Amino acid sequence: MIGHLRGTIFEKHPNRVIVDVDGVGYDVFVPLSTFYGLGEPGSEIALRIHAHVREDAFTLYGFATVLEQALFERLIGVSGIGPKLALAVLSGIEPLELVRAIERGDVARLTAIPGVGKKTSERVVLELKDRLPKAETVAVGPGGVAPEAPLMRDDLLSALMNLGYHRPLAEKAVDAAVKTTPDGSFELTLKQALRELAK
Repeated sequence: MIGHLRGTIFEKHPNRVIVDVDGVGYDVFVPLSTFYGLGEPGSEIALRIHAHVREDAFTLYGFATVLEQALFERLIGVSGIGPKLALAVLSGIEPLELVRAIERGDVARLTAIPGVGKKTSERVVLELKDRLPKAETVAVGPGGVAPEAPLMRDDLLSALMNLGYHRPLAEKAVDAAVKTTPDGSFELTLKQALRELAK
């Protein structure tokens, strides 16, 4: 089973990307939170993969961070939620905000996501409240940095270098961005890092 892909971006669209790995193009569906961090076609890419197998299809879903993948896998475990709806959920709300909404039982916030009705939102809260990914939750560690920060830092560095920034500059921008938005999502922290680079 495919669990990770590293290659170059052959083609990209808001909900999917084709990854060229040694001449083989893998069609991978991605949430918007992952799409925002992608470079242009021809740049390097590394994605965590969830392979979904049905009798009539073999579909790949790709994620930039451990948290996105963990939430996706929890969501498809909820009755009535398939991979497409789980991807829509991750595209309609920041991963950390999703964790907070489930913890708070904020059904209204979840229902605001396109394609998610009240009954589905209630099921998500009921079934996932005690099954959220522990290591990547929003609790902030002693240094004021979320526990997932080291993993996210690597992903952010990779994203900036894919965009063409040199490593030393990218590292400074990522460190500054993580301090500014300690419990921010990948997308928010990436945007902050790009602001730092534009200074």
